Amino acid sequence: MPLLLFSSTVWAHNNVQEDDQRQWQNKAQKVKVKILEQVQGQLSHLLDEALTESVQLFTQIQPPVNGKVTKNLPSRSHRMNDSKVFMARPSLLDELFEISHIRTIYHMFVAVLLVFCLSTLTVDYIDQGRLVLEFDLLWFAFGKLGTVTWAWVVMFAYTLLVPYYTLRLWGSLYHRVSYKIGLSLSMGLMLSAMQTYVLGQFPIYLVVQYQLPPASRFIVILEQIRFLMKSYSFIRETTPVVMKNTPKEGLSPTFPTLSSYLYFLFCPTLIYRESYPRNSHIRWRYVGVTVGMILGCLFYGYFILVRLCVPIIRPETNQPFTKRAFVLTVFNSILPGIMLLLLCFFAFLHCWLNLFGELLRFADRMFYEDWWNSTSFTNYYRTWNVVVHDWLYYYGYRDFLWLSKRRFRTAAMLSVFIVSAVVHEYALSMGFGFFCPIMFFLFAFFGVVFNFTMNDKRKSPVFNVIMWMCLFIGQGVQVCLYCQEWYAKTRCPRTGKDSLLELLTPRSWSCR
Repeated sequence: MPLLLFSSTVWAHNNVQEDDQRQWQNKAQKVKVKILEQVQGQLSHLLDEALTESVQLFTQIQPPVNGKVTKNLPSRSHRMNDSKVFMARPSLLDELFEISHIRTIYHMFVAVLLVFCLSTLTVDYIDQGRLVLEFDLLWFAFGKLGTVTWAWVVMFAYTLLVPYYTLRLWGSLYHRVSYKIGLSLSMGLMLSAMQTYVLGQFPIYLVVQYQLPPASRFIVILEQIRFLMKSYSFIRETTPVVMKNTPKEGLSPTFPTLSSYLYFLFCPTLIYRESYPRNSHIRWRYVGVTVGMILGCLFYGYFILVRLCVPIIRPETNQPFTKRAFVLTVFNSILPGIMLLLLCFFAFLHCWLNLFGELLRFADRMFYEDWWNSTSFTNYYRTWNVVVHDWLYYYGYRDFLWLSKRRFRTAAMLSVFIVSAVVHEYALSMGFGFFCPIMFFLFAFFGVVFNFTMNDKRKSPVFNVIMWMCLFIGQGVQVCLYCQEWYAKTRCPRTGKDSLLELLTPRSWSCR
């Protein structure tokens, strides 16, 4: 009997030990999974950087001299001659969403969208006694889509055919004639005149003559800017190749295929290459989820405007403009302003570009970097929108330095800032239908000051806090003033023909 009792005690003790061991194994496995999820994103980013550096170093390696391999140091002048390297890499948010902690933040924003829907249903039921979701502002903003469609077809057909065949005509004659400069100037002026008319005046005439609503205006104007940048990149990248490669006697010059140019017009980059890294297949589930997120962002923006912006701005149009009212409205506009900024970033730079990248199997998805971690505005400008930054850097900043023989770097940087500020203000002015140079002033003045004062030497986390504070206040100012100008234009419409000064003067300054 004692022996039986002892054996049962030992058996129970062994079972407890086995249960404890299994629990520790399960816990260790969970900890392992969490650590791997957190390390995966950082490791992938480090590997991308190492791959980029290895490609650049490979181009710098010199032939062996006396049995030794030498390489050039990556000097500033050498980096200026480098071109953009495309490689297969996913978007940063796609990597971060693999981490459960980051994915929870995304779930929080989805929950806020559902709360907006619930609050709208509740308010409509209390006020009208029925459950209804009316998206009248959304339907108004995207009105006249038929006009937008045929206008886009005209601009697309022109951008596809005219620059391409003009380049082929010039290239076929360039190596045959002796007056190369005269030929290039005449063909360049002819193409510039057509660009000015079709991609310059035509979209402006369309949005003004047909009185398109805001979202439809933005579609036309942004596509106008995109086609101009795409066609310029195609000509800028192809022309030097045609000039350098003299064809053999009896042979015609080699030109890019029309299919490669057509692919470039749709792929999510503004830098032309004859080929890009491609994925092996299309992930249709990813496409469906991305389309759903884009639609969700549209409704998200609608709720932000209706529930957060309109109640703040609209009452102020009936009251005199005072400093107190302005300051209060700016701070009340910070929350919807920063939400709209994050929404535009996520909807366009992540969802929209990744959608086209997936459909076209475009493998290089680095459309942005971790701009939210920036401790300097210099880094913020580089990482917020990599697609546009690359175009401005290679065709604005570097070409300016090439023309000036690399002597005026500050002037090159300032010129890029001014051009970017003018284009941003042009898009907003044409999209909203009025001139109120808030974006230009913030971009060209404060943006330049912050770029030189908060540069890459600032590494402290304090400067990341300062950067976010500046973004908060800047978005509040823009939402406040643009909304006030919109309602002032509605309450006090212009009658008859106004002078140029009156057209350029904000209506909110005089409307009461």
